[in-house]
Parts: sequence; C-alpha cells; structure tokens
Amino acid sequence: MAISTLAIRSVRAASEVDINLEQWPFTVPSVRAILRGIDFSPLTVIVGENGAGKSVLVEALAVTYGFPAEGGTSWDQREGIEGQNILAECLELSKGASGGRGGLFFRAEAAYSLVDFRVSAGSDLAKRYLKQSHGESALDMLLAASARGGLWILDEPESGLSFEGQLKLISLIHEHIDAGHQVILCTHSPLLMCIDDARVLEIGPWGVHDAVVDELEVVDHWKRFLDSPERYLRYLRS
Repeated sequence: MAISTLAIRSVRAASEVDINLEQWPFTVPSVRAILRGIDFSPLTVIVGENGAGKSVLVEALAVTYGFPAEGGTSWDQREGIEGQNILAECLELSKGASGGRGGLFFRAEAAYSLVDFRVSAGSDLAKRYLKQSHGESALDMLLAASARGGLWILDEPESGLSFEGQLKLISLIHEHIDAGHQVILCTHSPLLMCIDDARVLEIGPWGVHDAVVDELEVVDHWKRFLDSPERYLRYLRS
C-alpha cells in the first residue's frame, strides 16, 4: 500500500467533541457533510454559490492545520486578531507522510491585513507589495511561498486578477502540484474550475458532491452570457 504524502488526506469530526447541530455553522449543509468526512486530492477545487459555506470550510481547514484565520503561514499569527473558530475546534485532520504546518493560507479579502502585519514585522519583501496592485502582490506572494512548498489553501484567489493573471496563477498551482505539494482552493472563477487534474467539489443545499466542470450550472451560465450578454442583461433593466 502506497504511503500518502498529501498534507491533508481527509477531514472529519473529531470523535471526542460534542457538537450542537442546531448552532451555526453546523446548520450549513456543507459543514454537516465535512463532519461526516471528506477526502482530498493533490488539487481540490471547491465551488458553490455565495453563502454555501466555501470560505467557512477552507478557513476551518486552515486553522485546524495551523494557519492563522486571517491568512498567512503558520508563523504569521497575529495577536489579538485570531478569534475562536468553532468548526476548526471540532475537526480532525488525517495527514500524510509529509503532513506538517508548512505552506500558505491565502484569502484575498484579508491580503492587505497580512501585508501590513509583515511590514510591521520588518519584511522588506512585504514593503514591495505595498507598491503593487492587489493582483500583482497576490501573485508575488504565492511565488515567494512556492519556494517553501507545503500546503496551499486559497480562498477565492482570483480576486483582483485579470484573465492573464488567473492563467499565471494556474501555472503557479501546476508547478506547486508537480513539485509534490498540495492545493485546496475555493473559487467562483470558471478558469480556476477548469484546472487540469483537479477534483471539483460542489457545495450547496445538498451538502458536498463531486462535480464535472462542464456540467456545472455556473460554467453553463458563463458560456451563455459570453455568447449572448443581452439575454441576461435585458432582465436587469428597470
């Protein structure tokens, strides 16, 4: 039997924890599904509508693994910022042979908070990020993280990235996977949903299930919109 080298092989509810299923976020169907157990691949892409629980899930995974809730590496913990993550306290990770705490949790909405923290810590590299656009700094941050390897957990990393920027991100992800590391990301971007060899998990009122990209409703909508925008826009006019 081959030994798994994935940083996170699977996640499920910790056996010794009492969980109140009537308390948020355990009322969210996708959260209940993760409590029952989910396996991960070298590249796992999580998709779903706003409010389905994508960010809730990846933040809990990140915190359980040892990353700060606001994003960064395991060495970027910010005193006074990190609050209690109820879901993370109830999860148990199954790690592979390389499982540790190396890698990066990147969440686009908190990227500037991470940069400010690193600047205050005296990072010259972080000072350069302040002179860049959001998209440029995001790509440079991931490029710098690639030298350290480990697990990447990415929360809507397409924010601030152009079409070309997203293609560069896909290239970085491919290089990271090819080097033997792992990536878990959630996204609304049809480009990132189409990354080669990704396991796509769709979350919604049903919980979590494997999905085929070409069969996703959001991908179908993008294709239809780009083919004929007026079919959608005409319904938005008052």
